[in-house]
Amino acid sequence: MEMTARNPSRTALATAYLRAAHQILDASPRILDDPIALRLLGASAERRIRDSAERYAAPAAKALRAHVVLRSRFAEERLKAAVRRGVTQYVLLGAGLDTFALRQPVWAAPLRIVEVDHSGTQALKHSHLAAAGLGLPGNTAFAQVDFDRESLHAGLVRQGVSLDEPTFFSWLGVTMYLNEMAIDAVLASIARFPTGSEVVLTFLQPPRAASAATDLAERVAELGEPFVSRFTPQAMADMLRAAGFGTVRLFAPEEAAARYFASRQADLPLPRTTEIAWAIR
Repeated sequence: MEMTARNPSRTALATAYLRAAHQILDASPRILDDPIALRLLGASAERRIRDSAERYAAPAAKALRAHVVLRSRFAEERLKAAVRRGVTQYVLLGAGLDTFALRQPVWAAPLRIVEVDHSGTQALKHSHLAAAGLGLPGNTAFAQVDFDRESLHAGLVRQGVSLDEPTFFSWLGVTMYLNEMAIDAVLASIARFPTGSEVVLTFLQPPRAASAATDLAERVAELGEPFVSRFTPQAMADMLRAAGFGTVRLFAPEEAAARYFASRQADLPLPRTTEIAWAIR
């Protein structure tokens, strides 16, 4: 199936800059060590970040950066645990400019890694990889799946992804841009994979009042990528169970603070809301 050309996601690029900013603006130990982020963004990235240090130091920017690196760190730790129990594939839904495949640890070598995104964002990543002199590892492939034209299941079949192997899915920073029907369809596709398959996803809660989250919603709408869906934690848990997942958990702010923030200085704010869920078939 030939995919229609699309513009690259501007929020995917902004997310990559947040991960890179964490490497040079925030204290050690970092929540997410990502030495590839700056290299992938190009030679001018560090200068741009440092020139915008005041903007990155704003409370809302720090909160968003903390969330972005927290969700990746948590997903990668869940992936490591999944590999130990026999998961053989890693599918990144809406991969953007994620760098896990480029910095994968030894334990990830047996995995088949599949980065799923639309053609525009994948073309952007290819251009950054080429400019940085970075090649994809042999266990990594790109898969173009346009959810406006086909299901995730059909797209993965078309790309040759094995449906018979236990698989780990990360779905970070995406659900808020999709309607509930599309989210249900993706979860149903994931739930068709064998027992032991897992998904880690993020979601956006309904706004409680005018806040930094409201400001963020306005900014992404201006970029042409408006938020569409929001869920309470209970609603998201119910959706995962309805899709067929037996184990469903919400990653509480208190647990995140204890695991990832307690051992470092307080330069980034603690998470205040539950926005990460994980579920196992």
